[in-house]
Amino acid sequence: MDVALGGTFDPVHDGHRRLFERAFELGDVTVGLTSDELAPKTRDVDRRVRSFDDRKADLETELESIAADYDRTFEVRTLESPTGIATEPQYDYLVVSPETREGGARINELRRERGHDTLDVVVVPHLLADDGDIISSTRIVKGEIDEHGTVIDDD
Repeated sequence: MDVALGGTFDPVHDGHRRLFERAFELGDVTVGLTSDELAPKTRDVDRRVRSFDDRKADLETELESIAADYDRTFEVRTLESPTGIATEPQYDYLVVSPETREGGARINELRRERGHDTLDVVVVPHLLADDGDIISSTRIVKGEIDEHGTVIDDD
């Protein structure tokens, strides 16, 4: 089975790792990594996003060990639009987080219009930080939590 997922992944955190693990449970994985142009447009909060090349290098390091654990392959491709690679016919699954579920529905609409089978959209629940709020890259960048959801004490 072929699995697609996409994101900015800056920085990678345990919530992302949960997405990756679920994707590799399902099959071989293609990750659409937002381009330098698309990445700022996908943010709810205006913040700096590292370069595509830096994000890709870190992402590939993360994926290598998880892929090996599941005896799967992976590829990282540039995502130029929000619906990106998942509209291509070869995929069987799309792995999403709760806030990108609607994007999965839009991707399936586009696939139907193009005569492709729809994807099974697999929603992976958010992972919560120690304070009960969602682990997010934005919270990490703000210095609220680390990549594992541990609250950073300012004291």
